[in-house]
Amino acid sequence: MRLIKEIGDLRNLRLSGAGVSEAILLLFLSTGHASAESCLAPIRPYVPGDARAARDYADLIRRDFELYIRDIQSYFRCLEAERARAFEEAREVSEEYGRFLETIDR
Repeated sequence: MRLIKEIGDLRNLRLSGAGVSEAILLLFLSTGHASAESCLAPIRPYVPGDARAARDYADLIRRDFELYIRDIQSYFRCLEAERARAFEEAREVSEEYGRFLETIDR
């Protein structure tokens, strides 16, 4: 409950003109890689437990499985592309951090 009161007190926080500009810049920079791909896993196909229903809807169920197999392959490709992008970003950030540390150590 105390935390809610503390958060409520934040409404009294005021930023100067420069503070607002810095806050906007920080927000912009922190979301700069919003283009990172969102990989959504496909929904697992449903197979009814009733054998008669499975036979009655065999064509639909077969189609669902085929679509799932196609979509899971796309999902795996997406994950691999996102992994590669994140790895490259981490390398760049590491280099930037090294340059930052050199700058402040001077």
